[in-house]
Amino acid sequence: MVKSFRVSDLQTLLASMGRSKSGLKQDLVGRALRLVQTEYSPELLKNVRQLYESRFPKTSGWLAARRPEGVPVAYSPLSHSPTATSQGADYLNGISKPIPTPAAEVKLVPLPFYQTLETLLSPTELIAQNNEKLQDSQCIFELTPNQADQIRNASELRPGIRSIQVVLRICYTDSIGVQEDQYPPNIAVKVNQSYCHVPGYYPSNKPGVEPRRPCRPVNITPWLHLSSVTNRVTVTWGNFGKRYSVAVYLVRVFTAADLFSQLKLCSVESAERCRERIQDKLRFDPESEIATTGLRVSLICPLVKMRLGVPCRVLTCAHLQCFDAVFFLQMNEKKPTWTCPVCDKPAPFELLTIDGLLSEILKETSEDIEEIEYLTDGSWRPIRDDKERDRERERSNTPEYPVVDICIPEANGHSPAHSSTSLTGKSGSSSVGMAGVTGGPAVAPGGGAVVDLTLDSSSEEEGGGAGGDSEDTEDSADSPAPKRGRYNYDKDLVTAY
Repeated sequence: MVKSFRVSDLQTLLASMGRSKSGLKQDLVGRALRLVQTEYSPELLKNVRQLYESRFPKTSGWLAARRPEGVPVAYSPLSHSPTATSQGADYLNGISKPIPTPAAEVKLVPLPFYQTLETLLSPTELIAQNNEKLQDSQCIFELTPNQADQIRNASELRPGIRSIQVVLRICYTDSIGVQEDQYPPNIAVKVNQSYCHVPGYYPSNKPGVEPRRPCRPVNITPWLHLSSVTNRVTVTWGNFGKRYSVAVYLVRVFTAADLFSQLKLCSVESAERCRERIQDKLRFDPESEIATTGLRVSLICPLVKMRLGVPCRVLTCAHLQCFDAVFFLQMNEKKPTWTCPVCDKPAPFELLTIDGLLSEILKETSEDIEEIEYLTDGSWRPIRDDKERDRERERSNTPEYPVVDICIPEANGHSPAHSSTSLTGKSGSSSVGMAGVTGGPAVAPGGGAVVDLTLDSSSEEEGGGAGGDSEDTEDSADSPAPKRGRYNYDKDLVTAY
C-alpha cells in the first residue's frame, strides 16, 4: 500500500506520525516503509488504510488486484458482530483490525463578514469517481419556505447583492482544527445547470511571483430556486491527490461599515489602560543595561500614509503603533488577508481594539504634528517642538554679512554702479558721488555697504568730487538703459555674501 502512495499521501502519512515530510519521493517511501516495519500502532495502520482507500475505490476485485502480494486484507461488513471482528483478525501481519470509527466533522473557520444562520449542507467530501484528472461531484439541498422568504425580503448591499445569501464553501478534508477556505485546482461551480462566478486570481505586480487566488465563499443565491424545488450544485475539480470537502450555508453578509460599528461598540481600550500598557513597556529593568525613556509613535497610518482617523491595533501585537481601523476593514473586505500592517502577524477581527489614548491625542493635536513620544509616566509630547527649536537655533547661529554690489566697468556701455535698492540711473550716480566725496563705501538704505569699483584714484584726483558727480550724471544720461535679467535685476551686478 505504501509503495503505491503519491508524494502528497506520503507527506500526509509522515506528518500524521510526527515524522519529517521533506525530501524526494524515494526518501519519503523509504521513511514510510521503515515506519511501518518498526511501529505497528493502530493509528498508523488506520492512516495507511484511509490514504489507500482515498486513492483507490472500494471495489473488492479491483482492490485485490492492486493489493501488494503477501498482505492479506479483509474488510468487515458494516455490522460490528463478533464474527466480523474475527474475520478481520489477519488485517496486517496478524494484527487485529481496528474498529472503524465515524469520521470527525470538518469545521470551517468563522469569517468576520459572514454570520452563519443555518447549515443547508454539512461539510461533505468530494469523492473521485474514476482516475480522471477532472472530477464532477454533485450535491443537492432544498430551501424551506422560511429560508426562501428571508432571502426575498433581505435588503440589498449593492445592486443585485442581498444581505442574506446562500454560499458554497470548500476546504481541505481535515478533522484536525478549523479549516480555511481552499479551492481545488480547475474549480468550476454549476448551480441548476448554470455556471456561477468563482473569484479569479489577483494579478501580482512583483516579478517572479505567481498570482494568488482569494479563497472565499461562493455566492450561489442568484441561481437558486427560491421554492421547494430541489437545488443541484455540481462542483468540477482537479483530482491531484488532495482531499476536499464542500458545504452550503445560509448566511448574513456584513459590510466594512457594519464591522466598524461593532468594533466601536465592543472593543475600545480605555485611555487609562493604554497608559498602564505604556508604563509597563517603559518600566526600568535593573537587569537591563539599556534604559528606555520614551517610545515614539507615528500619527500616520502605515496603510494609506495619511493621518490616523480611528487608531486601531491588535491585542496580541507587542508594538504601540496603530493603523486606521476604517481603511483596514475596507481593505480586508476587498482582499481578506487579516494581517497586521505594522508587523505582518495575524490580525483577526476578534483581536482588534481601538486605542482610546491615541484617539484623545489625535483630537488634541493639530494636523501638522505627525509624531509623538510616550514618556515613562504615561504622558506624551509632540515631536514637532524639537524640530522647530533646531530651526531657530540654526537661524540664530547664522551670521549676517553686508551685501556688496560689484559692477562691470563702464567700457561695456552700461551704467556704472547700481545698488541693490536703486532702480534708475540717477540713484546709481548719487551713490557714486557719495563714494567719491567720502573716499569710502557708501551705506545703502538697507544697511549694506555699497562699493563702487568703477572709480580709480586718478579720476578722483583730476575731477574732484563735484566734477566727478557732473561727469557721472552726464554719462548716465547718455548711456543706454541697463539690461534687466529674467528676474528683474541688472546683469552687470554680482551680489557677494
